[in-house]
Amino acid sequence: MIVDIPMSEPTDTVERILLVDDEPDLQRLVVFNLEEAGFHVEAVARANDAIPAAERLKPHVVILDLMLPDQPGTEVCRRLRSHPDLSDVAVLMLTARGDEYDRVLGFEVGADDYVVKPFSVRELVLRVRGLVKRAEERRIARSSRDAGQRLAWRGLEIDVVRHRVYADGKELTLRPLEFKLISLFLTHPGQVFSRNQLLTEVWSMSTDINTRTVDTHIKRLRENLGSYGEAVETVHGYGYRLRDARATEP
Repeated sequence: MIVDIPMSEPTDTVERILLVDDEPDLQRLVVFNLEEAGFHVEAVARANDAIPAAERLKPHVVILDLMLPDQPGTEVCRRLRSHPDLSDVAVLMLTARGDEYDRVLGFEVGADDYVVKPFSVRELVLRVRGLVKRAEERRIARSSRDAGQRLAWRGLEIDVVRHRVYADGKELTLRPLEFKLISLFLTHPGQVFSRNQLLTEVWSMSTDINTRTVDTHIKRLRENLGSYGEAVETVHGYGYRLRDARATEP
């Protein structure tokens, strides 16, 4: 039977978690253990209920099952990432399969981390704590950037509030991971990031995805940036960095 678990109203000092999963036993297990760990947790069973619940709860982390009865979890993740008030929410994807395709698919649509069913409850709690910490660090970093609200490299501009990218005034279409990549580079001009560092910063704090996945996404990012693809410079034998904007254009 599909159920939703109503909870008491959260306080401002407690981290809020939204669980989206249609398995009643798993719902009860996750809710009990996360609340024992000090979180406020609410649970819904359908994809169509996830966004309204998130709009009301304003969660720090959404734990999202990949396979839901009405829509796939990936669609919910896409809707979160495109939502003006929820795009920065951390998303932890639950999947019954551990193959790389599912993990990459989740990261493609903007998930921050994943856990494979059946999972250790202790591991889940640790993952959620890590995502809450990372989300807070991102919020603080973003608040400091949002004074100007935009990052720029030559004619390339990023609206960090609305998650939009412009090249010479024309809006570009980037996937969530591509937006995270270019935002990271523009936030840390000149800093070289190894592939493992990029996996940690952009994909997840702990993932075993092949590092060549980074190269694939950098290639797509460069293609989607068009003439500004040169902004991302390869540092051979190490990784990638933002090219010095003062350097001579090719």
